[in-house]
Amino acid sequence: MKIGDIVSGGQIRTRAIVMQQKTGRPVQFELLPDARASLLAWLDRRGGTVDDYVFPSRVDHNGHLSTRQYARLVDEWVTGVGLMRSDYGTHSLRRTKASIIYRAIGNLRAVQILLGHSKIENTVRYLGTDVEDALALAENTEI
Repeated sequence: MKIGDIVSGGQIRTRAIVMQQKTGRPVQFELLPDARASLLAWLDRRGGTVDDYVFPSRVDHNGHLSTRQYARLVDEWVTGVGLMRSDYGTHSLRRTKASIIYRAIGNLRAVQILLGHSKIENTVRYLGTDVEDALALAENTEI
């Protein structure tokens, strides 16, 4: 994600779109107030231009943070707050956020879009939701 993807007019956008690396499809996401404040503080400290990555590589400052380095950071954060590293990882955090959103709004289609899944069945499987209940709920819910 480049700085220009999330900054407009010196402010952090409330919504942004990035291309999903795995599928090559655009995925829109919302940046809530706490995340915007954290990003603004980070970018004030980091500096850079709209063409620079928000989170640069620690090895190649023209590149982005690697997935391996991100995983190491998550491990550090998890142990830093006293949790077991084996219980938390990058994927479990993504899955947890999707589950929280699904429980809060009950809108399976919205979670499907958030995750960038092409099939609702993949989202159901990803969340570990009962297929019949989730699909019935999705059919009765509009975005």
